[in-house]
Amino acid sequence: MSAGVLGAVRSAGFTGPLYHGRCVMSAVRLKGNVANWIRLSRPAFHSVGVLPFVLGTVMAWRIESVFNLPVFILGTLAVILVMLSTYQAGEYFDFQEDSISKSIFPSRFAGGSGVMQEGVLPRRVPLWTSVIAMVVAALIGIVLQFVLDTGIYTILLGAVGLFCGFFYSTRPLRLVERGVGELVIGFCYGWLPVAAAFYIQAGYVNQSIHLISLPIALTIFNVIFLNEFFDIPGDRAAGKRNLLIRLGTRKSVLLYCAASVLAWLAMFTTITAGVSPRALWLYLPVVILSLYIVISLIRGGYRHYRSLELFCGLNIAVNLGTTGAYILAFL
Repeated sequence: MSAGVLGAVRSAGFTGPLYHGRCVMSAVRLKGNVANWIRLSRPAFHSVGVLPFVLGTVMAWRIESVFNLPVFILGTLAVILVMLSTYQAGEYFDFQEDSISKSIFPSRFAGGSGVMQEGVLPRRVPLWTSVIAMVVAALIGIVLQFVLDTGIYTILLGAVGLFCGFFYSTRPLRLVERGVGELVIGFCYGWLPVAAAFYIQAGYVNQSIHLISLPIALTIFNVIFLNEFFDIPGDRAAGKRNLLIRLGTRKSVLLYCAASVLAWLAMFTTITAGVSPRALWLYLPVVILSLYIVISLIRGGYRHYRSLELFCGLNIAVNLGTTGAYILAFL
């Protein structure tokens, strides 16, 4: 490097302590942004969609003796991307009500991740993440159907999940405000991933899936429904008339309890659909946990945020435990 060029580089601050300091600051800033984006994506909550997909895959292997590893990997990635699109869209479009909820009680299960309320990332980040995740998931669907030949309904099944997930919070459709959002969640995290996973492996949807997915759908419905108790002040202030707001707390508690009892009955009934009886033994701790939540809510436990936080965490365990019991039973 010539003396003139070296002098210009030094005068611009690209060498020495100043340059090193700038590099360190840039690296720290990038690391912080990545960490905040991961928090925004709420990776732990992707398990409620991935496990049912795994169940559908295990069922295809046990019932039809088929398992295609590339299909499973791409399908799982697509499920994660659909959930990523859903969560990030919610972070963008629910900003107002989430801000109110977090200011009242910073729950880990409701009111979004809280990242956007901290102002550590630009407001446009979750919107663009949602759109990009949706596009990539759609491309994976094309590869699955036309390259890996998983069946003519592959894209349709994926499109249903994408549409419902993206428009759960996204305007103008915004399913969460129409009193049906919770039911849509039950379908998209219950029947859809189990059926889609089975279909892309076996080429059809086994009829037993309709009954087996019912307890999963009911328990994930309860997950989103109970989480909404934290958001009542924010949702009312933002004019979000979800199912909880429409019914009121007392009727909502009764609906939660009814869904729990139906989930228990549906799980027991699936033994007639060919599920191994050992599923009942695996499911027994889940029933006890679910019963504890039901009794606590009937006694008014939802009125206390600290107790409600515990119930919401146990509620997710009930959902994951229900799916896990099925997976272990089929294995």
